[in-house]
Amino acid sequence: MDYSPGLAGVPATKSKISFVDGQKGVLEYRGIPIEELAAKSTFLETAYLLLFDRLPSQSELDRFVRDTIRHRRIKYRITDLIKCLPEHGHPMDAVQAAVAALGMFYPADDVTNPDVQYWSSVRLIAKLPTIVSAFYRLRRGDEQIQPRDDLDHTSNFLYMLTGDVPDPKIAKALDVCLILHAEHTINASTFSAMVTASTLSDPYTVVSSAIGTLKGPLHGGATQGVAKMLDEIGSLDQVRPYLEKKLAAKQRIMGFGHRVYKVKDPRAKILQTIARELADHLQQQGGSALLELAQEVERVGEELLQAKGIHANVDFYSGVLYKEMGLDPDFFTTIFAMSRVAGWLAHWIEQVQDNHLFRPTQIYEGEHNRPYVPIAERG
Repeated sequence: MDYSPGLAGVPATKSKISFVDGQKGVLEYRGIPIEELAAKSTFLETAYLLLFDRLPSQSELDRFVRDTIRHRRIKYRITDLIKCLPEHGHPMDAVQAAVAALGMFYPADDVTNPDVQYWSSVRLIAKLPTIVSAFYRLRRGDEQIQPRDDLDHTSNFLYMLTGDVPDPKIAKALDVCLILHAEHTINASTFSAMVTASTLSDPYTVVSSAIGTLKGPLHGGATQGVAKMLDEIGSLDQVRPYLEKKLAAKQRIMGFGHRVYKVKDPRAKILQTIARELADHLQQQGGSALLELAQEVERVGEELLQAKGIHANVDFYSGVLYKEMGLDPDFFTTIFAMSRVAGWLAHWIEQVQDNHLFRPTQIYEGEHNRPYVPIAERG
């Protein structure tokens, strides 16, 4: 029996949702290049595309937007649950707990029912930003801010964080980030979602399991690591010494490298442009930009790692953007979850259409026929 650690390179399913060519730096959602969607679409339209395998008509999109707006609010008992969580806990743990609890308020056991699939998707996409913003504020001792129905998806999220209507350029930059993080084939968290979905568990449990997987520093947690790295470097003259020290110690440089891409991550290219535009805009308003430091880190990092074919990935520039927006670094991964929920749900729907329980085997390496030794005789 062949053994592939971590199931690396083992096809586990067939899918029509997204496509990656790591050699050419191609990413498509339902056949549409990510560059097209980032330039022309919105997160909610892209979510619809992922869920239902087509771009919506105007009336379909209008209904989808209206439905998400109507379902943004969360039950007061969910808010009470969030209030009971320790303020020093990681936000991803709070989000995971709240999402798991949602399933108790919105039973969704008939997972093959199209209505259950639609409304579960609407609720999860709509409520995740409210859950994230609630913990963001409540852990500081501030009151939760209720959603505003007159604001779009990303503007409303930023409003719920601060109580201020956000700068449209910041809201647009965040919307592009959500599009770019929404889906990426069978990564670790998506596989976790699919394994849970294959048991025919409800979508809230499916998403909760995926959130737990996304939290890890080898997956979604890498974005938070980028912010920490930039803080540790601090200035341009410290970039090379910092990176050389990391590599000499055989430590990972956060935001570099990808299991699939052998060229620069196409999402990183888009986010680099967005970061440049946002940095210029914020500088005009008297803000400070991190882009010069980040670009020097990328330049030196590429130089030091070029022999290994390692390049900046999506986590690198999303970390820069979120830091420019003034968001708390430990919340970066929750924004990833707010986006990737669209992809997880798309795979959930696809999985249950022709479901097969995931039940891989193992290679046993332990002993056989060991005797049971009474406790009094054990050394």
